[in-house]
Amino acid sequence: MPFLFIHDDPTASLHFDDALLSALRDRGVKSTEITLHVGAGTFQPVRVDDLDKHQMHSEYLEVSEQAVNAITKVKREGGRIFAAGTTSLRALEAAASGGKLKAMKGDTNLFITPGYRFRVVDGLITNFHLPESTLLMLVSAFAGYDEIRKAYAHAIHEKYRFFSYGDAMLILPANK
Repeated sequence: MPFLFIHDDPTASLHFDDALLSALRDRGVKSTEITLHVGAGTFQPVRVDDLDKHQMHSEYLEVSEQAVNAITKVKREGGRIFAAGTTSLRALEAAASGGKLKAMKGDTNLFITPGYRFRVVDGLITNFHLPESTLLMLVSAFAGYDEIRKAYAHAIHEKYRFFSYGDAMLILPANK
């Protein structure tokens, strides 16, 4: 089964050095890059009780035709798509917001919360995120709230490192 690794997340991709990327290629894992210019809004805590009232800041993204073609090919072959980081996942979902993944250059203010139906990504590699962050809400939407609570309880008990230079985890979606 083919795999495609999507990367360009400024923090989650820190876990992937040249040696690891080479080892993945040696195992047949293909990769492609996308761009999302992360703004401060991604890391700001949510300060409202009603998530519909949260103002998500816009961030610029680029998902090239080459990346779309690579993703489409892997999906057509029955493969799986893994994103390195929440911002990579968010950019792909924004590019698929019309129902089908398309090349895109522009801003997105997509705020992914529990209940969101993912269209593109089959797995997510990401750091442990801070409480009340939009990123924690995104991973809760992807894996399920209860599963993320369990994972975070384990991480706290084992003294994992959180945030940008923290430990990473592989998340598989709850709703696929």
